[in-house]
Amino acid sequence: MGLARLAALHGVATDYSPSEGVTVPVPDATVVAVLAALGVDAATPGAVREELARAESAAAGRLLPPTVVLWREDAEAGPDAQADALPVALSRLPARTALRVETEAGASIALGGPSGRRQLPYGVHQLYAEAPGGRTGRATLVVAPARAPQPRQRSHGLLVQLYSLLSARSWGMGDLGDLAELATWSGRALGAGFVQVNPLHAAVPGTPTDPSPYRPSSRRFPDPVHLRIEDIPEYAYVGAKERQRLEELRDKAAELRESVLDKGSLIDRDAVWALKREALEIVHRVPLGPGRRADYCDFLAEQGQALEDHATWSALAEVHGPDWHSWPAGLKDPRSPETARARHELMERVDFHCRIAWLTDRQLAAASRAAQDAGMDVGIVHDLAVGVHPGGADAWAQRDAFAAGMSVGAPPDAFNARGQDWGLPPWRPDVLAASGYGPYRGLLRGLLRNAGALRIDHVMGLFRLWWVPEGSPPTEGTYVRYDAEAMLAVLVLEAHRADAVVIGEDLGTVEPGVRETLTRRGVLGTSVLWFERDWAGSGRPLATGEWREGCVATATTHDLPSTAARLTGEHVELRHRLGLLARPLEQERTEELADVSEWLDLLNGLGLLPEGTGDEEGQIRAVYRFLLRTPARMVGVWLPDAVGDRRPQNLPGTWEQYPNWRLPIADAEGRPVTLEELAASPRMHALMEVFAPRP
Repeated sequence: MGLARLAALHGVATDYSPSEGVTVPVPDATVVAVLAALGVDAATPGAVREELARAESAAAGRLLPPTVVLWREDAEAGPDAQADALPVALSRLPARTALRVETEAGASIALGGPSGRRQLPYGVHQLYAEAPGGRTGRATLVVAPARAPQPRQRSHGLLVQLYSLLSARSWGMGDLGDLAELATWSGRALGAGFVQVNPLHAAVPGTPTDPSPYRPSSRRFPDPVHLRIEDIPEYAYVGAKERQRLEELRDKAAELRESVLDKGSLIDRDAVWALKREALEIVHRVPLGPGRRADYCDFLAEQGQALEDHATWSALAEVHGPDWHSWPAGLKDPRSPETARARHELMERVDFHCRIAWLTDRQLAAASRAAQDAGMDVGIVHDLAVGVHPGGADAWAQRDAFAAGMSVGAPPDAFNARGQDWGLPPWRPDVLAASGYGPYRGLLRGLLRNAGALRIDHVMGLFRLWWVPEGSPPTEGTYVRYDAEAMLAVLVLEAHRADAVVIGEDLGTVEPGVRETLTRRGVLGTSVLWFERDWAGSGRPLATGEWREGCVATATTHDLPSTAARLTGEHVELRHRLGLLARPLEQERTEELADVSEWLDLLNGLGLLPEGTGDEEGQIRAVYRFLLRTPARMVGVWLPDAVGDRRPQNLPGTWEQYPNWRLPIADAEGRPVTLEELAASPRMHALMEVFAPRP
C-alpha cells in the first residue's frame, strides 16, 4: 500500500485498463524504476516510508501547487476583460491570503478578486501568496485564453511528407522551395486552405541517418537538409573559383534526383545532406551584407541559449560522434567548463550551425508567406513529434528535464499484444513544472513562429505517457501523469500569440474525458474515415452528420495504407509478403473486403459514387465527397491519393523490411511523380474538382 500511495503522489500508475472492464496491475519493479527516474527512492520498504513521509509532509505544507492556470473567456485580455472562474487551488486558500502576481513584463499586480484577475495579461507569470500567520508560497501562473484560435472558415488542404515531393529543382528530396511552390499552386489553383507537412525537426547526423522524422535530434530547430540552396541570397555572390564547385555539386544533385525519379532509387537523405553541407560551407564564406547581418544578429538574440546549445551539440557531434553518451565525461554536461572551452575552440563551427539554423528559419518563413499570399486560410501546418532521440541535441541540452533510463511507448492493446517502445526519453513532469514549463514553451514558440497551425503527434501525451524502463519490454511499463491543464494552457497561450490553429492526433486508445477536454480548449482532433464507426453500438460506419466538427477529416495518414491500397486490398498483400499478418491471409482478405464493401455501399447509397463501384478513381473521389459532407472544419487530402499511389510512407512494425520514410510520391504504376507532373495531372485535378465551389 505504501508503494501505491507514493506512486500516486508522483503521478505514477500502479495499474491500467487496456479495455473497458479490464484492469492490469503494473509490476512493482516498474513502479520502483519509474519513481527512481523521478528522483524518488522506493527500492526498499524503509525508503518508501521515508519518501512517503517526505512527500505527504511537503504536500500538507504547500500553500500553492507548482502551477496555477487561469483561463480567460475573453478574446483579448484587457482592463475590461471578464475572468474565468477562480482556479480551485486559489479558492482553497485560507481566508485573507494575500496574492500578488509578478508578470512576464515585470509589473506587480495585487490579486484581490475579479477586478485584480481582469488586470492580468496573458502570459506565464509568478504568483506569490502569503497566508495569515506568515506562511508563504510561490507558483507559476499561466493566464491563457479559454480556447485556441479556430479556422476562420471551413477549408480543404493537402497532407504531404515533404521529403517525398521532388521537383525538377530538388536536390534528391523535397525541400522548402518545393513547399513554397506547392502552397502557392494549391492555394491559388485549387483553393486549398492549408498544406500539412511531416515534422521538419533536425535529425541526428550519422551514416545512415535515422530517416524517421518522428525521432529527431531536436524538435526546437528545423533540419537544414530542407534548405533550397539556390534561394539563399549569398549563393548569388559566390566567387568564380568556388562557383565551379557549386555547379559540380548541382550536377551531382541532379544525378541524385534522377536516380530517384527515373531509376527506382530510394530517397537518400545522407547523400543529399553531404552535397548540401558542402554547398553551405561555400556559401557560408560569403560575407553577409549589413541588413542580412543585422537580421542574423536578431535571430541569435531571439533564440539565445537554446540555439547556442543546439549549435554547440552539432559542432561537438562532428568531432565526437552523434551520441553524447559516448563523449568525454566533461562534455556530457552542457554547462561544464569543459563544454565552455570546447565551444570556444569550435567557435567557427558553432557559428556555422547557428547560421544554417537561421537560413532554414528564414526559408520556413518564406514558405509561410507564400501560403498566406496564395490566400490560404490556415497556411502551413507543422507537425510536432512526440519526443526526441536520446543521443541528440535536445536530450543533451535539456538532460535534467528528461527521465534517464526511460523510454516512451504504448501499452499492449487489441492491436499489439506486445506493446510498443518508441525509444524516446520522456520529459519529467516535475522538472517541467519547476521550470515554469520553460522547455515546453520554448519548443512551441519555435515551431509556431512559422506555422499557420500545429499538429501535435500523440496529443494524449499532454495528459499521460507510457514509460518503459530501460531493459524491460513494453508490457512492463506504466503510465505517468502530466499536469494536463498546465500543458494545455501553455499550448493555447502560445497558439494564441502566434494566431495558429492546434490539431491533436488523437487516434487509437484515448483515455475517457481527453477528447472532451481538448474540444473545450479548442484543439481540433483527427478523424480517419475507416475508423469512424459506431464502436459502442452496431459497429456501422458513422453517417456524415455524426462526425465531429472540431477535427481534420481525412482518408488516411502516413502510417496507414493509401486509399487506393485500401480499396484494392493491396496493403493486405504487402503485409503478407513481409510476414506481418497475425492471422491467416484469407481471413485478413475476407475481413478487409467486408470492411471496404460496407463503406462503398454507404457511399453508393448516398449518391456519392456516380462513376460506379468498379471505378477506382471514382471510389477515391467518393471517399473525399463523403468527407466534404461531414461538418469537419478541415478536410485533408493525402497527396499520394491524388495520383493513385499504392505505397505507404511508413509501415509500422518494420525497419529493414520496408523503405520507411524514403519513398517518393508515385502514380498507380509506382512511377515517381514530380511536383510539376502532379500539378498537370488529370487525375489530380479530377480529384480536386470534388472541392470546387458549386454555384
